[in-house]
Amino acid sequence: MATILEQLRSMTTVVADTGDINSIKQYKPTDSTTNPSLIQAAAGMPEYQPIVDGVLTQARKDEGPAASDEEVAKQAFKTLAVAFGKKILEIVPGRVSTEVDARLSYDTEKTIAAAHDIIGQYESAGISRERILIKIASTWEGIKAAEQLEKEGIHCNLTLLFGLHQAIACAEAKVTLISPFVGRILDWYKKDTGKDYVGADDPGVKSVTTIYNYYKKFGYKTQVMGASFRNIGEIEELAGSDLLTIAPKLLGELQAKSGTLERKLDPEKAKSMSIEKIPMDKATFDKMHAADRMAHDKLKEGIEGFSKALEDLEKILAKRLAELSEPAAAR
Repeated sequence: MATILEQLRSMTTVVADTGDINSIKQYKPTDSTTNPSLIQAAAGMPEYQPIVDGVLTQARKDEGPAASDEEVAKQAFKTLAVAFGKKILEIVPGRVSTEVDARLSYDTEKTIAAAHDIIGQYESAGISRERILIKIASTWEGIKAAEQLEKEGIHCNLTLLFGLHQAIACAEAKVTLISPFVGRILDWYKKDTGKDYVGADDPGVKSVTTIYNYYKKFGYKTQVMGASFRNIGEIEELAGSDLLTIAPKLLGELQAKSGTLERKLDPEKAKSMSIEKIPMDKATFDKMHAADRMAHDKLKEGIEGFSKALEDLEKILAKRLAELSEPAAAR
């Protein structure tokens, strides 16, 4: 009998949620996605030191000898995620998601500029923009940036998505796909209520199911990619989602498990459901966001977390740059 992972692949596009190239080689996903925390973790692994050192050496050349290690590190991190992305695209047949600096999440114009820079780096390396998804936080400003980028043929993955209002705004902006964070929603509810949740009762599962059915009911082209899983039970409950991005540990558990996997999400079933359409504008978005404590808390926390990961990564890069600058005899 086919494993649960093999059955899942027959109904859902499986994406690897990692910056670890060895894990991507092992589980052979169609696509791969990273975030600042994952890049930070991968950058600290000895096997990826040559990638990091290559990026730092080039950044030092670009910035010149007068620039401080800290200034060079800030420039280097902008190309490090792309350097990992290029390596990942040598393995996966599909796309890689590369994230815009989370510190720009409330600035539409700077987000657009950063996306142009990322795409420019890939295209200068001979990689088509069709293989890249620009990851942007699902703030109103981020969604508006994605709307403009999509008009330019730059495809976007809207991340840190926790509420239906964010999902509707993304769909109406015609973004390519969204990444609702299943596990982080579960974390919030467990902390808020003191309860545990399993299976279809998991609040994160419920959220993604609602979004998926809304999209399919009203014929939106934006795809749903469930993300941030805490256990394989959540993944099994979302079998049939357009895509699911899964960490290597859980991919391993799915690969090791046998049995029959039931399809839980179905576009044809969604079309027959009674669902109210919600017109979305900034006032409605802001009102719904303020009323949804979970989405409000987790979006803020997520942006702050990714921003801190970037700051930590910059410190790691500056430290490594100083080591590379030392005379060989001193190392």
